[in-house]
Amino acid sequence: MTDYVKKQALHYNMISTNTFSIVTRCRWFVVLLAAISAIALTSCNPAQFKTATAQQVSQLVVRLSTEPKTFNYPLSQESPNVFNFIYEGLIGESGKTGEIEPALAEYWEISEDKKQIIFTLRKGLKWSDGKPLTADDVVFTFNDIYLNDKIPTDVRDSLRIGESRALPTVKKLDDRRIEFTVPEPFAPLLRSAGGSPILPKHALQQSIIAKDKDGKPRFLSTWGTDTDPQKIISNGPYKLESYKATQRVTFRRNPYYWRRDNQGNSQPYIERIIWQIVDSPDTALIQFRSGGLDILEIGPTSFQLLKREEKRGNFTIQNAGPDSGTSFISFNLNKGKRNGKPLVNPIKSRWFNTVAFRQAIAYGLDRQTMINNIYRGLGEPQNSPISVQSPYYLSPKEGLKTYDYNPEKAKELLLGAGFKYNNKNQLLDADGNRVRFSLLSPSTSGRDTIGSQIKGDLDKIGIQVDLTPLDFGTLVDKLSNSLEWECHLLAFTGGTEPHGGFNIWSPDGGLHSFNQKPQSGQTPIEGREVADWEKKIGDLYIQAARELDDAKRKAIYGETQRLAQEYLPFIHLVNPLALAAVRNNIQGVSYSALGDYRWNVYEFKLIED
Repeated sequence: MTDYVKKQALHYNMISTNTFSIVTRCRWFVVLLAAISAIALTSCNPAQFKTATAQQVSQLVVRLSTEPKTFNYPLSQESPNVFNFIYEGLIGESGKTGEIEPALAEYWEISEDKKQIIFTLRKGLKWSDGKPLTADDVVFTFNDIYLNDKIPTDVRDSLRIGESRALPTVKKLDDRRIEFTVPEPFAPLLRSAGGSPILPKHALQQSIIAKDKDGKPRFLSTWGTDTDPQKIISNGPYKLESYKATQRVTFRRNPYYWRRDNQGNSQPYIERIIWQIVDSPDTALIQFRSGGLDILEIGPTSFQLLKREEKRGNFTIQNAGPDSGTSFISFNLNKGKRNGKPLVNPIKSRWFNTVAFRQAIAYGLDRQTMINNIYRGLGEPQNSPISVQSPYYLSPKEGLKTYDYNPEKAKELLLGAGFKYNNKNQLLDADGNRVRFSLLSPSTSGRDTIGSQIKGDLDKIGIQVDLTPLDFGTLVDKLSNSLEWECHLLAFTGGTEPHGGFNIWSPDGGLHSFNQKPQSGQTPIEGREVADWEKKIGDLYIQAARELDDAKRKAIYGETQRLAQEYLPFIHLVNPLALAAVRNNIQGVSYSALGDYRWNVYEFKLIED
């Protein structure tokens, strides 16, 4: 092993690391933008469950805002999801610092030429059904699932290397050691490969081999939400116990989980976690105040109400700083046709593909008023697609372009681009067409707040916005499959490693939503065009991934942020503070903007009041 540099060597009995799987891929998540008013208590508390304060079996009751869409990790594109509870990768990430820590792998070794990583699994690992977890599971997870082009997963995008878009080679050395080899140095490999959850070969291999009537792997219809949850095999601190649609997901302690504390006690300590499905923030607030929830991620208006009740309610509000995700509106820039029909009305497509039009929209949005009115001052303007917590974030002080509210500048840009105003101050294009478009947003209670302000702001510069709320699944289907939409309001999860967003910025990426390429098996598109700036950003992500000097990587990612802010495929909005109210009888919660409250759930303990 003299050709290798040992990076980590920590015995599992002597460490206290985390279960937070590194999110190496961006995922959609619902923008929760509700301005929750102070409301009276009602009887909405879930009667059949008691919280940690009054329950014989140790358990927590927390809120899940949306229904789970799948129990099959590689097919998931949304957050929150169940997987941080039930799966781990070879490595994890500290929710506090963002630093890499051991997980299923006890240590890893990186070759001198940076083209190989050998991970060594911990001894005695087991799946939740008691079967051994070995190198065979790791190799199966990558070679048969993540790297299998018959499986449409975003994981694969994060593992593509260089201009050739090659994928790593993964092979078993022995029952505990797995070697990852890449054709050129690839800086994100440790996080991208190491942070991806490992899946059980013995439970899933047959679904890869078997084909459905269309010749596709049965894996694509395996472990949906219609599956008996107790048949889902896990390796994380918890396993699925039950799922009742529209009501709750229940997790039970995984008795075979590997982690122990410094005294040798098995973790996690809490036996059961209940995700109560509560789509309304108003109802969730009521349930927390009346004792029906133990931990509640909250918005700024709820903060103002709950802050006054901390002592009496025996809870504490934790402030993790600016949220790590990004919220934005985005226009459909795809000029293509499907079956001879344009994806976007050609008149509107010309507007959307005019850079000055998108810049005018950015100047026309009053972000500070959003912060003041919607977030009660507890937020910051957002200007970058890279999380503020990332060491590769480029701040406005470092030269990132910003779009402070300036409706006159917006009008000036529009007039310069050939638009004009009629005597009613309505914006028309050069051919006299009224500028009007549909804004899609998730059908959550938050749509009435920020969506309404966007509508009002753009009305001031003569543009009519038609708010169109959709079920989250329907909205994502439009963005990923039908590709027929005009503008949407959504968000992406964030993280410390920008390469996690490669599937957004690569023109071939699965989340390159503003100019989406059809994915495997979808109807082809004729006439799709990739702009020079669009290709440049994708190329820079490739360049940054092969650059091992951190300062040079930061400079490359800085250029991607400059291009993104100049051409605005995403018009970013605001970053609320990440806030959570936590009952005082729960020890160990360290709420994080990177990993929410779940990143160290194995450490949570209940104490007597």
